[in-house]
Amino acid sequence: MSNQITTAFVEQYSNNVAMLSQQKGSLLRGAVDVESVVGKNAFFDQVGSATAVKRTSRHADTPQIDTPHARRRVSLVDYEYADIIDNQDKIRTLIDPTSSYAQAAAFALGRAMDDEVIAAISGSANTGETGSTATPLPAAQKITESSSGGLTIAKLRSAKEILDSGNVDPSIPRYIVVGPKQISDLLGTTEVTSSDFNTVKALSNGEINTFLGFNFVVSNRLSIASSKRLCLAYAMDGVKLALGQDLMSRIDELPNKGYATQVYNCMSIGATRMEESKVVTIQAHEA
Repeated sequence: MSNQITTAFVEQYSNNVAMLSQQKGSLLRGAVDVESVVGKNAFFDQVGSATAVKRTSRHADTPQIDTPHARRRVSLVDYEYADIIDNQDKIRTLIDPTSSYAQAAAFALGRAMDDEVIAAISGSANTGETGSTATPLPAAQKITESSSGGLTIAKLRSAKEILDSGNVDPSIPRYIVVGPKQISDLLGTTEVTSSDFNTVKALSNGEINTFLGFNFVVSNRLSIASSKRLCLAYAMDGVKLALGQDLMSRIDELPNKGYATQVYNCMSIGATRMEESKVVTIQAHEA
């Protein structure tokens, strides 16, 4: 056999681009109340609960009821993504990466959208006539963990009880955002003989996504501090996502860059918690 046969060896390269593991877009956009807005700031007015007055006599004066009003402010923030692909890059590769870049951009902005929603659910809401008052989530809406307990069915039941006690309409879809570890926690806290076990197992396997009235969303973007993951339970209309500019994508040639191809994506969004009684945070230990 010729010793020079190695010069004829070939190398094969894939003609497809594989996307690395990542969250592909927003998981929470469809789980909150979405509204298109115009302007730098958007204000959402609310009417509160009033009390009827019993009529005690004939020809009595008409009672004057002061119906409570409230307001929430959302300040829009801008996100963008851009990358340039030289024409020489296309020549030197087997594939044109333009579509993959556009897909990666859309995924990135979708994750940023989730970050805005998550921060708004558990953070302080801008309230008052001008939105200058910071309103935190009350302690009564928080289920804390002082030891090493993870997410348990007892905590889920407590979250449901808090929402029910706040007169949150049960017909409004309810969601709970958890991490992968919290699904494992639920499996570990239910016995095989428990009536909850098969339901939790189906939830873990992805066969169902509801339990105790909550639609489960599994996300790795929840905050974690002092080994405590902050899970979020809420009614859908308790969180507002304001869209000033929905996700916009452009692919253009740049004459000033040698007619290189630019992939550009942008959006202008904001989010707020609309009502404290419609949100519950749950701490779960996660080492």
